[in-house]
Amino acid sequence: MANRNVDRTLGLLWRHTLGTPHGSRGPKQRVSVDEVIRAAITVADEEGLPAFSMRKVADRLGLKLMSIYTYVPGRSELIGLMVDEVTGELDLPPQEGTLRQRLTRIAQQMWDQFHRHPWLLQVENSRPWIGPNSSNLYEWQLSAIEGTGFTDLEMDQVVTLLTSFAAGAARASVDARRTAQQSGISDAEWWEINAPVLERVMPLDAYPISGRVGQVAGQKYNAVSDPDRSFRFGLSCILDGLERLLDR
Repeated sequence: MANRNVDRTLGLLWRHTLGTPHGSRGPKQRVSVDEVIRAAITVADEEGLPAFSMRKVADRLGLKLMSIYTYVPGRSELIGLMVDEVTGELDLPPQEGTLRQRLTRIAQQMWDQFHRHPWLLQVENSRPWIGPNSSNLYEWQLSAIEGTGFTDLEMDQVVTLLTSFAAGAARASVDARRTAQQSGISDAEWWEINAPVLERVMPLDAYPISGRVGQVAGQKYNAVSDPDRSFRFGLSCILDGLERLLDR
């Protein structure tokens, strides 16, 4: 059964190349696989993956729960189809500019994508589904590095480094936004409310270094942190290191 599910899911991922797989005998399907995937993306965008379920997708389409399984094998397989589908939204223009500019474009693109679809940060992708859009993206990312002096293995590692860093930075940004939305107050408002207590339990003479640094950072950020600034600073450091690696 597991092997049949794998084969069927790969067929679904490449459905526009191979043709949409035919389901088992039964009533004519009311919607398309594409419509199921788009409905699932809408549910995930609105509620996130922890609350995502096949039933919610079925309800959005006006279908019975079990009928969803005539389109896709299961929840994890549907999520794989969703990931490849939103990957197809990315613009993949011809690679131009310096190596640093091309690598920056790769990381920035992923940062933006994680903010458009925050549920991507909740996907278990240790063994991702290989679909046409993810394959096109990987080829495009590698083309930014081709011929620069990295070995093939290093090229793969560079792409992994940039996408992993962008995911970690975006997660901090998305979490900060979610905290502000759920609490109903900004970081600055939270600090103003709690400052009197913090000043009593954390006097400057007890924490001289963190107190000084925290004060400067807080005044600059007007918040607990600045995820966008941290992303740009971290990316700059990574690119500096990659350039030095090439020079070496």
